[in-house]
Amino acid sequence: MNSLVVVGGNSNPVLCEGICKELGILQGQCHISRFSDGEIKVKINENVRGKDVFVVQPTCFPANDNIMELLILIDALKRASARRVTAVLPYFGYARQDRKDQPRVPITAKLIANILDRSGADRVITVDLHAGQLQGFFDIPLDNLFAVRIFEQYFRFKNLTDIVIVSPDVGGIKTARAYAKRLNAGLAIVDKRRVNDVHAEAMHVMGNVEGKTVIMVDDIIATAGSIAEGANALKANGAKDIYAAITHPVLCGPAIERLKAAPLKELVVTDTIPLSAEKKLGNITVLSVAGLLAEAIRRIHEERTISALFE
Repeated sequence: MNSLVVVGGNSNPVLCEGICKELGILQGQCHISRFSDGEIKVKINENVRGKDVFVVQPTCFPANDNIMELLILIDALKRASARRVTAVLPYFGYARQDRKDQPRVPITAKLIANILDRSGADRVITVDLHAGQLQGFFDIPLDNLFAVRIFEQYFRFKNLTDIVIVSPDVGGIKTARAYAKRLNAGLAIVDKRRVNDVHAEAMHVMGNVEGKTVIMVDDIIATAGSIAEGANALKANGAKDIYAAITHPVLCGPAIERLKAAPLKELVVTDTIPLSAEKKLGNITVLSVAGLLAEAIRRIHEERTISALFE
């Protein structure tokens, strides 16, 4: 492991520390600061020549700053003669802008993929991409890991009964089916109509949830409109206890107010995005993806297969 280096930006230092702890190594030393005009300044404070370097930097809020910090870190490492630089993006920002759904709009996810490639990144690791086809936007290898195993272990430990897995919209049915198969649970869908980027209306619940323990699953919770409306619809259809398992807790805009009012017993998220103090509600549980990412890093560094992590 002497040739392995893991460095982290400022977007999620706690997760980077957790990954290094899982790997049993010290975190790579770098200094990130700003010039007086706000430009980002980076200096790598150890020898990385010929080494295999992994940069942990989810591109969450503030996305633009964190993306620039990631690009500058990659450039600094390549110019310091690192053998390979892998960008570890537990949360890949701009992923929802993956197609032209209106005239004269960009495909920003593709743009970010191109920029990462041109910056010198040799590989990308991420967790639960918003859409699987985003992997095709990259001309370098990308490993999209799944958090389903982490959630499965947590809910098995709770010994819940009469479980129904619910997708908050039709687009998430594939993910919901994977959870249902692992937990040997039923399956239901909330028929949702999105009004705009902030508001969504739950129309119908397809499937039997009356008297059941419901777990809503999704990859991102942003303004919490889908989850809140879905929870209200499920409760109106007789659901007993309602849980939500969401990988990336973006939690922006009116999300916290909506979650406080929603009939959710527990919201379970991961630490791909750090939660600020005002977002740490009493019914929010945070699970760590440090072990999952550390195992992927270890296998890639040792040139071993990571297929087992996708099962």
